[in-house]
This record gives sequence, C-alpha cells and structure tokens, in this order.
Amino acid sequence: MSLSVMGGAFSYRKDMPLLQDVCFDVGAGEVLAILGPNGVGKTTLVKCLLGFLPWQSGETTLDGKPLREYRGRTLWQRVAYVPQARQPAFSYRAEDMVLLGRSPYLGDLSLPGKRDRELALEAMELTGITHLIGKSCDRLSGGELQLVLIARALAAQPDHLVLDEPESGLDFRNQLVVLDLIQRLSREKNLTVVLNTHYPDHALRTADKALLLFGGGTYQFGRTSAILTEEHLRALFGVDIAVWNARVKEKDYAAVIPLEILDGKENERWTRP
Repeated sequence: MSLSVMGGAFSYRKDMPLLQDVCFDVGAGEVLAILGPNGVGKTTLVKCLLGFLPWQSGETTLDGKPLREYRGRTLWQRVAYVPQARQPAFSYRAEDMVLLGRSPYLGDLSLPGKRDRELALEAMELTGITHLIGKSCDRLSGGELQLVLIARALAAQPDHLVLDEPESGLDFRNQLVVLDLIQRLSREKNLTVVLNTHYPDHALRTADKALLLFGGGTYQFGRTSAILTEEHLRALFGVDIAVWNARVKEKDYAAVIPLEILDGKENERWTRP
C-alpha cells in the first residue's frame, strides 16, 4: 500500500509557481510530515493530493493506480481525510458524527446498520473517546472534537489517513494525545499517514519522512532524520535554530529550539524560483 505524487504542479497565478514538480511517496506503516511557513502551499498540496483541486501537471497514485481512476465511494473507503477541527454547523452527537465515517459504504438511501454502529464504536474506543457518547459536538473542546473527527475517519477502516494540522489550536496535553495516536495507528494498524503540520518538533516525534515546502515551487523530501536538519529548518522558517537531542527513560527525543529571527537573506537560495 502506498500513496505517491509524481511531478505534481499547481499555481493560482501563471507567473507565480506554488507547487512545482513535487515528487514523494509514503508506504504502509509510515508517517509523512509536510512542513512550511504560511502561504507556501501546504493545504493546497493536501487538496491536490486528495483530488479536491486538480493537479495542473503530474498526478497522485494510490497503490500504483492514478487517483482519478478510483470511483468516489471506492476512493473514500481506502483514503480518509481529517480536516482542522471547527465547531460543526449542526449539533450532532459525538457518536453520530463518528458514524458519518461509514458513509462510503452506504447507498444513497441506506441507513447505517448494526455492523456500521459497531465499527463506529470501535473507532471511538481506539481514539479513547467513548466517554463522549451522548455529548453534542458543539459543546466539545477543540481537542475532543479533533479526536471525534479522527474517529470518524477511522470508522471507514481506511488504508491511508490524511490529516490537516490535527494538533493546531490544541493544548499541550491534547497535542501529545493526537501525536501518540497517529504513531500508534501507523504502527499497529499499518496505516499510511500524511500529516500537515506547523511544528518541526511534532514531525521529529512522529514522522518517518518529511516534505519541506520553501515557497516558489522549491521543496525537499526524504527521511526525517536527513531532512529536518538545522540548515533546512533555518531556511524554511527564517529563524536561527538548534536541534537538541536527549535520551530520557530509555527513549530518544529531539526538540527544535528557536534562537533568533534571521535577516531574510539566509534562505534566498531555497525560495528563489
């Protein structure tokens, strides 16, 4: 199982390339983190990856087959998308929101059956939110709602999971809850996970591979240990940083420490089209 992009390109203006000749792949049990400052195309990349926006050249492939060849229901049985958590317009109960994840398996006039409800409950158990049963989504915290949306995606039993900034806006504890869940899903469920994030620390914690978007169509892709270097991160964010490594309780950790803002010339060779 793999999710790949070959030669992907997209721009909103012809004279300003946003994504250009993007190539990457992520396999079963792997986590890919997409990082970059605001405005470089992270969310646009996710939309193109999933077919919400059409690549202007290049294509997404799912297990070697072009994404465009998958029919709607078949695609969303294989791939699940978790958007950024926002309060829903309707007051769904948490369990009903999760049950919506079974939609790709239902006909236009079909209602969820016993098995659908069982799988929705299993997804809530996996994400640790069974205590939210009976609660209205418009009364949940941001962290609780984010876990409900992840459970909704998992109810479809996908092979591939794409998350758009799932930890943004969450408190310190809930960020770790979401990150640890992502790691557990990739390892225990063998899921292919694509994670769009603003936080280099989170990528270092969870990701096997990293894709850095510098702007102007420039990017770097590879194993996280080789890509998330001090040099690359300085160029990416325009901030002088240090990567601190430590071993605590028999486990290795890495943290990105911001030192000072650079003068803007340090990253010209990365961002120049």
